[in-house]
Amino acid sequence: MHFFTSLFQVSPMAIPYDSNEVSYLLPSNKEDWEEQGIPDFVYGQEELLMREIQWPRNASGVPGALPLSRFDSAVCSAWRQRMELGLFRYHLGELQTQTLPGAVGFVAQLNVERGVQRRRPQSIRSVRQPFDPEQFNFNKVRPGEILFRLHREPDLPGAVQQEDILVMINVSPLEWGHVLLVPEPARGLPQRLLPGALRAGVEAVLLSLHPGFRVGFNSLGGLASVNHLHLHGYYLAHRLPVEGAPSEPLDPGGHLHFLQALPAPGFLFYTGGPGPDLEALVSRVCRATDYLTDHEIAHNLFVTRGALPGKTSPSSALTGVRVILWARKSSFGIKEGEAFNVALCELAGHLPIKTSQDFTSLTEAAALTLIQDCLLPPAQAEEVQAALVALVAQEEQ
Repeated sequence: MHFFTSLFQVSPMAIPYDSNEVSYLLPSNKEDWEEQGIPDFVYGQEELLMREIQWPRNASGVPGALPLSRFDSAVCSAWRQRMELGLFRYHLGELQTQTLPGAVGFVAQLNVERGVQRRRPQSIRSVRQPFDPEQFNFNKVRPGEILFRLHREPDLPGAVQQEDILVMINVSPLEWGHVLLVPEPARGLPQRLLPGALRAGVEAVLLSLHPGFRVGFNSLGGLASVNHLHLHGYYLAHRLPVEGAPSEPLDPGGHLHFLQALPAPGFLFYTGGPGPDLEALVSRVCRATDYLTDHEIAHNLFVTRGALPGKTSPSSALTGVRVILWARKSSFGIKEGEAFNVALCELAGHLPIKTSQDFTSLTEAAALTLIQDCLLPPAQAEEVQAALVALVAQEEQ
């Protein structure tokens, strides 16, 4: 059994809640869904879990070894209920999963339904394309698709006020627990990363007790299929190469690192915990993504618990949060006939595969070729690196 699905196979009603806790489950009567309103998930500083959360040594012992946080319980019970109610485009069963032989450690998963059933991507022509209210957007989802509103307690020490984030199901899920984090959808924000959205994404990772809960962002041209600001969050019960890959500092202060390791070189930002350090990371990352957006350079971003930057190994302790940013060639629309499309998951080493044939035959070398075809040519990559280093230097003056 895929060892994480056991978390979702617990009856939602069996998950213990504090007597004062809000229920994130829909009422049994469908007519009551809209009237119920959107429940709030309000969290405080003490729930941002910075103690070392590690992968268990013995995978067979995982369900017992990984307790649920309040956030995990809310996501998992509500998500599973929506799956049982048929609110997704397809029923997600246990996904066939394999680690491809080779040095990288790609985690490949067969997800035929997503390749066939997902909504066609919108027509995107620019990384800076404005929001279009006539196109599909997250103001048009059904009431039952929204799980809860993620909201920080006001007046967290040293923290900037956080806007509300709607957490909703991705109706074409990559994996169990695949949700979207959508900041104040009524504002009609285009798919351009903003500090409040990134902060919520990093804090969502810190709210989970599971080392495999990750968050990511695809820019326009980086395979975002909806031009309405959103991040992805999902559980994957496998280590990924980027968690512990070694890196080299690019600036004297050690605020920006270069992740040279396969599957794709990227820029690494790291925070040891909430507070000023996290706020500084959010600011640095968003200055970098603003530069890329303003220069029409597509990009993908991945947030995961990970090792300290520097000389590390795949088994290094997950001491904080890594945010990895990749600049890449623009790719508008889904490429048909390829084993997978290259976006935030694939660059991190997680490969959702569309067909059984490709799942059986895919090699590490073929996967690397597909990914590296999406990267910037060397001269442009060097130009981007120089620009991001200069941005960090300006900040330190």
